[in-house]
Amino acid sequence: MSASAAMLPDGRLHLNHGPIDVVLRAWGDRTEVKRAHAQAAAVFRGVLPDLCRELPLLRRALPAERPRGLVARRMHEAALPFTDRFVTPMAAVAGAVADHLLAALRDGRRLTRAFVNDGGDIALHLEPDQSFRCGVVTDLAAPGLDAVATITAEDWIGGIATSGRAIKTQGGRSFSLGIADSVTVLAADAATADVAATLIANAVDLPGHRAVERVPASSLDPDSDLGDRLVTVGLGTLKPIEIRHALAAGLAEAERFRSRGLIRAAILHLGGARAVCGPAPVAIAA
Repeated sequence: MSASAAMLPDGRLHLNHGPIDVVLRAWGDRTEVKRAHAQAAAVFRGVLPDLCRELPLLRRALPAERPRGLVARRMHEAALPFTDRFVTPMAAVAGAVADHLLAALRDGRRLTRAFVNDGGDIALHLEPDQSFRCGVVTDLAAPGLDAVATITAEDWIGGIATSGRAIKTQGGRSFSLGIADSVTVLAADAATADVAATLIANAVDLPGHRAVERVPASSLDPDSDLGDRLVTVGLGTLKPIEIRHALAAGLAEAERFRSRGLIRAAILHLGGARAVCGPAPVAIAA
């Protein structure tokens, strides 16, 4: 299957190649936007072949040798600050693709705003006085707007990513070790947000709890970078205090990442409850 590119009626560009499905858009002078979209489409054709060539390396736990491909390097570099946890570059794959295509969009172009959405992991560009309003959806099976983050250029946020048990079991492309319904992270770039969202979602957990059903990742996908680590495939009823304890564990992980300057904010959801990590400029309002 070859890469495809198609303009949508609302001005967005849809790119697809195998498992990679991207929607992007740029704003600005019409000629600049047209050239930006063409640049992104041209770069996109090489993304999947380049990643496939280095998949064995990208599935190894860090630290590992540095890959050669441009997207693979973004993945590797985004995961490196988190190596005090188990992590592979694959934790950053969707965000790194979004960052790579955003860079292609912006290369030599004058754009006021732009976004690249790779399966829910989003890279953003905002010129001064520009903003985006980004919706947060907790349950893909019953989609609704659970929260809204208003992001301005002055917030220095270039990436948003979401992970969690509900996201992964309802069409997501990887597995979660935790029980969070969803964790959405705002960071300087999408690849970093992608890694952080994965690890925070893993930390929202109740180890050994009878309501949590887990199986080895390898039993679901023999090629998973998680190997035989147990991933969550089902979750029964939890008591309110158990939900609070699980969210507190994830919030502590998010606060550690924020204190190190790795993320700007995060919003965690489990069982109808919410926990928020982040400063006022990126406060998330329902």
